[in-house]
Amino acid sequence: MTESAGQPPCPTPTLPAHPLRIATAQAQAVAGDIEANVVTVAAMIREAAAAGARLVVFPEKFLSGYEPELIRADPRRHAVQPRDPRLAPVAAACRETGTVAVVGAAFHEDGDLYVSAFVIGADGEHVTRYDKQHLFPTETPIYRAGTAGRTLELDGWRLGLGICYDSGFPEHARAAALDGCHAYVVGALFSVGNGYQESRTWFPARARENTCYTVLSNHIGTTGGWHTCGSSAVWGPDGCALAEAGPDRQELVVVDLDPEVLLAARKAAPMPGNGTGGSGDTAVRPAEPSP
Repeated sequence: MTESAGQPPCPTPTLPAHPLRIATAQAQAVAGDIEANVVTVAAMIREAAAAGARLVVFPEKFLSGYEPELIRADPRRHAVQPRDPRLAPVAAACRETGTVAVVGAAFHEDGDLYVSAFVIGADGEHVTRYDKQHLFPTETPIYRAGTAGRTLELDGWRLGLGICYDSGFPEHARAAALDGCHAYVVGALFSVGNGYQESRTWFPARARENTCYTVLSNHIGTTGGWHTCGSSAVWGPDGCALAEAGPDRQELVVVDLDPEVLLAARKAAPMPGNGTGGSGDTAVRPAEPSP
């Protein structure tokens, strides 16, 4: 598994050689209780692995709950570091099942707080961290914005990471697509009402305009004062929904990302930079499987 900062654009867009089974998870976070939420994450990683998933995605700041005031009041307790010993059960679940996890958490460094996604590799080691670049207005007094995108490569698939409000900015997913990404993977908090409508507008649009898969992991229940809407989902590269969780129960959505479907979508709707034509494109060719 490799990662890049999402810059510069990938010079030779390729397609993966084989499908990738992914799982997007939703559950109720316990406010401020990282140890309890880690237990949930580890259990859901094992559940996803039993269903054959190679990658599991969790909601925004799931390890603490969304909870901005708790995090600001005591960042050492409610934010985490990449090799935080409290994450040991997550690392063990990844290592024992050979599964990769993208887990939402607050991160603190040199007195600054970030809204982050931590990637734990199939060997249980920390791979990388993505920091949210587009902060929601209520987040700006507390958190610093990230300064770079993040692209992961897993089994020949390039996966661009986003967090919640990032997905509302077309240029964010487009940067991932120009970096050769086949999927745009987002942990989020969308609420009942307007948040649900936003997610059902933004994610199909990001999929369709970039001819890539889009993946959403959302909270259920109440966290940080928000009544969330669940409904974690995956959209195909044509913008059509492939699978969706319910609004209010702990659940995994497991979907196979298929390179043949990706190729068909890109032939049907060529976009500059996705390898199927247009200015400066290279021809799409199958990638060699990763070791």
